[in-house]
Amino acid sequence: MNILTKESKLGRFHYDPILVIVCVSLLFIGYVMVASSSLHLGTKIDENSFHYPIRQTIHIGLGLLLGFGVALTPIDIWQKSGQWLFIVGLVLLVIVLIPGLGVKVNGSTRWLSLGGMRIQVSEVVKYFSVIYMAGYVTRHQESIRESALGLVKPLFLFSVTSILLLIEPDFGSAVVILIIAMGIMFLAGARLSQFIMLLTFVAILATLLVYFEPYRMKRVTSFMDPWADAKDSGYQLVHALISFGRGEWFGVGLGSGIQKLYYLPEAHTDFLFSVIAEELGLLGVLTIISLFSLLVWRTFKIGMAAEKAGEKFSAYIAYGLGIWFGFQSFVNMGVNMGILPTKGLTLPLMSYGGGSMMIMCCAVALLFRVNNEITEINANLPKEKSKWVNV
Repeated sequence: MNILTKESKLGRFHYDPILVIVCVSLLFIGYVMVASSSLHLGTKIDENSFHYPIRQTIHIGLGLLLGFGVALTPIDIWQKSGQWLFIVGLVLLVIVLIPGLGVKVNGSTRWLSLGGMRIQVSEVVKYFSVIYMAGYVTRHQESIRESALGLVKPLFLFSVTSILLLIEPDFGSAVVILIIAMGIMFLAGARLSQFIMLLTFVAILATLLVYFEPYRMKRVTSFMDPWADAKDSGYQLVHALISFGRGEWFGVGLGSGIQKLYYLPEAHTDFLFSVIAEELGLLGVLTIISLFSLLVWRTFKIGMAAEKAGEKFSAYIAYGLGIWFGFQSFVNMGVNMGILPTKGLTLPLMSYGGGSMMIMCCAVALLFRVNNEITEINANLPKEKSKWVNV
């Protein structure tokens, strides 16, 4: 059901105030903490302490510009282009593996260099995966609910995607993409028994991939007791835990952290949450957790409103984005707190990185687009019906 008129589509854009406050807060706090954790690194790289803050400003600016375009694009266009976008994502995963085209960093070939800026291809694929899966379950909802084949068919493509990601290697992104796909199918009505079987199969496969890959196995064993090898395999986690310990209730003060000074690797990217814990303390940690909780809650709220309005594709877009935001932020914070094995996933809307920041801005903009169209539908419904689709 789509009762949007041409006039309503061209009307004013409807913003979700809670979503705006949460996203702006995450962007602002993230930017401040990236600056705090990277000033010394900028001095070392090119004798400019503001090297990383300036670049992050550019990342955010480009992200907002791209997000503006995404927010103005009708959902119908995303629905029609979902399959082609996913194919583009697969092509990009192949291109990044071609010698001379992909950029290799710390032993992994995950980036493409565009205009002097590195774009992590897996972030683009996550975005396209949400759109593709939302379209797939909208078209094949009956098949997903009634047969196992409906579940297996899209996972074949995602298996190819995961294999390409594992070659890079990028185990974390492969897991995130599979979680997004399976989460959307579950919310689309997949039978619980079939879903449990599928989840069990994926869990066994992931376990085998960890067991037979020495560096992944080393991460798991070191995570269980990081202090046993604090100068090698447990080094990152040990210093992350020290950061949390030093922060106590209210932190040591903004800019006063010590662990970021060449002790904690990737302090401005993967371990930004540990810097927050040290400098802002438990109060800062709980603030960030609360903001991400609000983001996920609001995302699912919008999805539920879209589903009640009969806009299935929009609903699954919102659900997929909520799963993505929630799972990736949980993994990042879990790694920093030592409750999950070390994995290189950024903290959405906060960590330093051009590709990650721009794609996350686009993802949030897509959510704003869903909210806008559902709000328009609600405004055009009779009063006695509109209460059922309130966002």
